[in-house]
Amino acid sequence: MKDKISVMISEEDVNRKIRELGAEISKDYEGKDLHMICVLKGGAFFMCELAKRITVPVTIDFMSVSSYGGETESSGIVRIVKDLDEPVEGREVLVVEDIVDSGRTLSYLMGMLQDRKPKSLALCTLLNKPDRRVTEVRVDYIGFDIPDKFVVGFGLDYGQRYRNLPFIGVVEE
Repeated sequence: MKDKISVMISEEDVNRKIRELGAEISKDYEGKDLHMICVLKGGAFFMCELAKRITVPVTIDFMSVSSYGGETESSGIVRIVKDLDEPVEGREVLVVEDIVDSGRTLSYLMGMLQDRKPKSLALCTLLNKPDRRVTEVRVDYIGFDIPDKFVVGFGLDYGQRYRNLPFIGVVEE
């Protein structure tokens, strides 16, 4: 069965916003080296595009966490599936995520990373759903605030499909 997907945020608007975030992050980290941590899998598309638009020296690492399993709602139980390859102690760290929803996963992850003693720790997300927040989490860089809709594209999936869409879309019921 083919799902009907309507465009919420166009490819052009996504690319424009990533350019703006890249410029803002570059300004904030001027004169510093930035270590970007991508939260897999969804964050990979966003981080690759964002990193290309940051002008300060960048290193990258990847982490995979799960709180969804095969569901569309967070279970609230966070599991580290793949940890970092490099230590973050003493580094300027920017966590890059595709979407901040309930806040449970990111709150846990940011606390865990803070315990590893980075010089600084910030969070950047392409999409933010403030209406879904159940756990407080500080988001330093936000692409778009969106309503409580199930979205796909630009790394976000529905049953592992639609990550490759170049826009943010809503799966219609």
